[in-house]
Amino acid sequence: MGPVPRTLELFYDVLSPYSWLAFEVLCRYKNIWNISLQLQPTLIGGILRESGSLTAMRFLTAVKMEHPELLEKVSRELWMRVWSRDEDITEPPSILAAAEKAGMSMEQAQELLERVSTPQVKNQLKETTEAACKYGAFGLPVTVAHLQDETHMLFGSDRLELLAHLLGEKWMGPVPPAVNAKL
Repeated sequence: MGPVPRTLELFYDVLSPYSWLAFEVLCRYKNIWNISLQLQPTLIGGILRESGSLTAMRFLTAVKMEHPELLEKVSRELWMRVWSRDEDITEPPSILAAAEKAGMSMEQAQELLERVSTPQVKNQLKETTEAACKYGAFGLPVTVAHLQDETHMLFGSDRLELLAHLLGEKWMGPVPPAVNAKL
């Protein structure tokens, strides 16, 4: 009689290919790792709705509407907060801190934060989400390439080599060499 199996729960949605990968691997390792795998069918839409990112995404929508030149920097700073420094991005002070660190004035950031609940910002985020769905999005990230009167939708962050192929470009890995500036 061996040790008692450890319990693992796998929350998954069959629309998520990453869920499928985890499902198959964990099923293969049930006996090897001595685990009791508890499968938990879960609706991805409900998870996304409860993620807490709604205010941050509305804020980024407002940034795009009013200060599109800052969208890349503010987006990057929100990612750095949540994924690199394990800091909050759901509360207004956190969003303001990210915006300020990205180079936005506190006055600009506060003004945009006050706009996140306006119909204009809500509708713009809704329209963008609906546009992604029309391309066939079922999760994120989704990249849509518009090439020669055709659209190509690629899901996931592991499809960049395919994108390079579609574009007729060379894939040089996730960290390509620096390009020397030409005068």
